[in-house]
Amino acid sequence: MTPLPDLLRLVAMDSEDLGVISANLQDALVRVGDMAYLPHSKRFAIVSSRFDWVKANQGVLERCRTGLHFERVFKVSCAGFSQRDKGAILNLLSISFKETEPPSGEVALIFSAGGALRLEVECLEAELRDLGLRWKAGCLPGHPLENAEGAPK
Repeated sequence: MTPLPDLLRLVAMDSEDLGVISANLQDALVRVGDMAYLPHSKRFAIVSSRFDWVKANQGVLERCRTGLHFERVFKVSCAGFSQRDKGAILNLLSISFKETEPPSGEVALIFSAGGALRLEVECLEAELRDLGLRWKAGCLPGHPLENAEGAPK
């Protein structure tokens, strides 16, 4: 029996911590059906296929199942994709936090192709945890540059 690789586990209580989580989840693939808002428990959760950038720097291309959840969430808004399309795959680009009335604020999850989620939170409290399953990635994620006509304004 081979031992499980080191599983990543991160907690974010401020913007700097969330930046570390965001960097580790860059280019994670998220199925719309693997996102859930649980209003009674004020929790928002995502299960993704995280690209392992640390291993990529060592020449190994792998993805792993990773869970991310936010606590004390009182509203979730989405744009650029349909929540009804449970099989749609989104490519996560970044996660950020902006305080509105400290300690409350908004968490923004930005996906490629214009998709976005906004979580209104009482305070920033998030946890990322690898779930153990790993597999070889087909390629190194990349983002083609848009031409001047398609560039964001």
